[in-house]
Amino acid sequence: MAWQLETLDPVFVERARREGVDALGQPAQRRPAEGGEPFRDALRRARPGETLILAGYSPFRQIGPYREYGPVFLAAEPQQEPLPGLSSLLSRAGEGAYLGESVALRAYDDEQSMLEAVLLPTREAEATLARWEARPEIAFAMLRFPAHGCYALRLNRSE
Repeated sequence: MAWQLETLDPVFVERARREGVDALGQPAQRRPAEGGEPFRDALRRARPGETLILAGYSPFRQIGPYREYGPVFLAAEPQQEPLPGLSSLLSRAGEGAYLGESVALRAYDDEQSMLEAVLLPTREAEATLARWEARPEIAFAMLRFPAHGCYALRLNRSE
């Protein structure tokens, strides 16, 4: 697959952990996890009692009409576990899976304008991404959690 996973900007993660400040300069919140919160930096669900950070973040790199900030959870401590691969993330569904049963998938061009958006079962996302590979105007894609619309991860086109 011609997509490279991107979680959270490492500078943002380090600042939230070390200084307790989010991408908007607001105080980040530290709290114990209830369990099940999606850690955007580790691409896994939190375990009950783990310390998490709740902070505002934008996965967009340019100013424009689609740029938005939203809440993300990240682990309060650096994670030692390797990140799962994209195929693994998209093939896992159900309780405890990072993405869950369905996903919102959005395609963007180099100017960060949205070109296409779909809501589909997570297991079908790989086929849509394969179709998008044939469209050179698609520079990156985002996966979002459909119920809350929150950012899950970014996929950059591999060169």
